[in-house]
Amino acid sequence: MSVIQKNRVLVITAITCAVVVYFLIIFGSHVRVTDSGMGCPDWPLCKGTIGPIHGFHAFMEQTHRYIAALVSALVAITALLALRWKNRPAAIRPAVFTGVTIVVQIILGAVTVFASNNAPTVAGHLLAGLALLAGATTTAVATVIPRVEVHGSRLSKIVWIALAGAALLYLTGSLVVNAEAEKACASFPLCPSDQPLHLVVLHLIHRGTVALASIALISFAIHAWQYWSHLRGARALASTLVALICATATLGILSALKKAPADLQDLHLAGAAAVLALSVALAAQGWLTGADHP
Repeated sequence: MSVIQKNRVLVITAITCAVVVYFLIIFGSHVRVTDSGMGCPDWPLCKGTIGPIHGFHAFMEQTHRYIAALVSALVAITALLALRWKNRPAAIRPAVFTGVTIVVQIILGAVTVFASNNAPTVAGHLLAGLALLAGATTTAVATVIPRVEVHGSRLSKIVWIALAGAALLYLTGSLVVNAEAEKACASFPLCPSDQPLHLVVLHLIHRGTVALASIALISFAIHAWQYWSHLRGARALASTLVALICATATLGILSALKKAPADLQDLHLAGAAAVLALSVALAAQGWLTGADHP
């Protein structure tokens, strides 16, 4: 197999992996939204069987596990190809990181089931999911864009602040869903005074995080638009990021006002995950090319 063919195989595998990871996260959100997290009380089987699964909640949870198995295979293949061929050296570390993360994610998924969706284990599962999406996205970008050697800082501080904001935005929103607090704040921007305080606090933390993270992410997009215009596709990614932020925030407001119907919750979280993936992709492009070096 020629070098060009190896590059093509690695790129296709890594991009496919990132797309399926994104779909896994969206489907996992739907599992939570539909209260199907405990549809399978055991692990790795579901009610003692692989399938077919009878009953909506069991079907949803076991399908989630099937998708996770597919992701595990794609992550392993991507890491093995990157390590063996070494035709894209910059992809090796994120590919290995993603491989380690998927192992941690599987373990946390099992622990979450055995702990009956205990809050700390769910939070750990969510954090691992964030790391998995970031790792798979970075790996995909690193298979497409070669690393350029530069001296000095590769990225400005606003990029790192924006990435942290995107992660916190997604995490705080997921914690609202996990606490079943979605319907506790059917007004905007503040919450009704007759709702349980701990649920209101979760909502307000998330909304505050959204405001701050949006400022950081839009500042990052403007920075990329102004200073990374020489990078192919950077302006398209930056403008798409701003559009996604606005759309996701709008969906969040509508979801709150309509008392969180399942379809709006799914769309809202899909948007939040897309914001995270796109900001990571844009940052990875900047880092690989040393876009902010002096």
